[in-house]
Amino acid sequence: MYDYRYEPKRLIFMIDNKSFYASCECISRGLNPMTTALCVISRQENTNGGLIMASSPLAKKKYGLKNVMRQRNLPPKEKTPGLYRVDPHMNLYIKKAMQIKEIFLKYCAPEDLHTYSIDESMLDMTKSWHLFGKEPYEVARKIQKEIHDTLGLYTTCGIGENPLLAKLAMDISAKHRLSMIDFWHYVEVPDTVWKIKNLEDVWGINTRTADHLRRIGINNMYELAHSDPALLHREFGIIGDQLFAMSWGVDRSIISQKYHPKSKSYSNSQVLARDYTNQREIEIVIREIGEQVAARIRAHHFQTKRITLFIGYSLKQRAFNDHRGGFVKSETISPTNSNKELTTELIALFRKKWQGETVREIGVDFGKLIPDTEQQLSLFSSVESQIKQFKFDRIVDSVRHNYGFTSLVKASSLLPGATAIERSNLVGGHNGGNAYE
Repeated sequence: MYDYRYEPKRLIFMIDNKSFYASCECISRGLNPMTTALCVISRQENTNGGLIMASSPLAKKKYGLKNVMRQRNLPPKEKTPGLYRVDPHMNLYIKKAMQIKEIFLKYCAPEDLHTYSIDESMLDMTKSWHLFGKEPYEVARKIQKEIHDTLGLYTTCGIGENPLLAKLAMDISAKHRLSMIDFWHYVEVPDTVWKIKNLEDVWGINTRTADHLRRIGINNMYELAHSDPALLHREFGIIGDQLFAMSWGVDRSIISQKYHPKSKSYSNSQVLARDYTNQREIEIVIREIGEQVAARIRAHHFQTKRITLFIGYSLKQRAFNDHRGGFVKSETISPTNSNKELTTELIALFRKKWQGETVREIGVDFGKLIPDTEQQLSLFSSVESQIKQFKFDRIVDSVRHNYGFTSLVKASSLLPGATAIERSNLVGGHNGGNAYE
């Protein structure tokens, strides 16, 4: 379906630090990351008893540990005598990540480096690889060796003729090779991409998309590549076109051509400390987050014409709802940055879609921003009350800017009947940062 002669042929390295957090902890203790059983455990209150953030390869193999499993599911200490259980040290991980980035910049220009996550980076070596070796494998090995000799970390490298192939080579095959390097080419797609049986193993296909594909009879990458593109477009829209291209190993993105969104938006999302089922409590949190984002757009002198509310369900609710993770609802509104108007619209969106599900995550986004050059007054409300609200919002913003967002207790958290627990949990308890950043 695709003529690879006309597809861009670049040389992309996708490099992942093996068990990064656990490896950093091993090295800081003078231990070998590949021969030490160690797990990093976050004991924050909102982790419900502790969460395993990372495990070394030996810990995974010897004790069956997985990342993001609960501490309570760990085998007892008497059955894991050689297992180190350590606290996370994010400053250490960030420092190591910056040192790795400095090494990468010896091999490619800054515009050809894309930091995908704290432990994964993508390097476009098209213009520079020949300066460091006779063939790509040699250059990849040289980068691996410098990172290991300098920092003690082990890395996996996927090489591809585009970012997608490099990422798949790293995720699917490189980690199983002794060299921890593999190279995927366009001409090998039938023997590489089409051999992937588990759709979720593919970069960009999440569980929900995979389930949707299976419902229409597509169970693996070979079947995806040989499906009807028109069917995929009808089912998924433009995402369907992208899925079809992925199944043929096609990715035309260029790392140096950075994406700049045409329309900026401001948002905030919070994972709640517990499951919420009470409508009143959920709506208080929605108001809190809505006011935070409203304060940000006012601070940057914008009004919004589009609001979006995201509600994420709890794990139990997702299992009950056939793995449906929640809902996203957007609506175009008259331009405003008023707390009252925006939170009223958000609550209305919530009530339209929510049917009593257990909520664990809430997100708010204000987009389609326009300059706040003049105050928009509604014909359906008192002009005097609107001006008072306009002034009140800015007075509140000023106080919060000087003394912190939680310095004022919102009236929504002090409704008649609100308990002390509600106040302590809800008032300012979901602030994701400074509202004026």
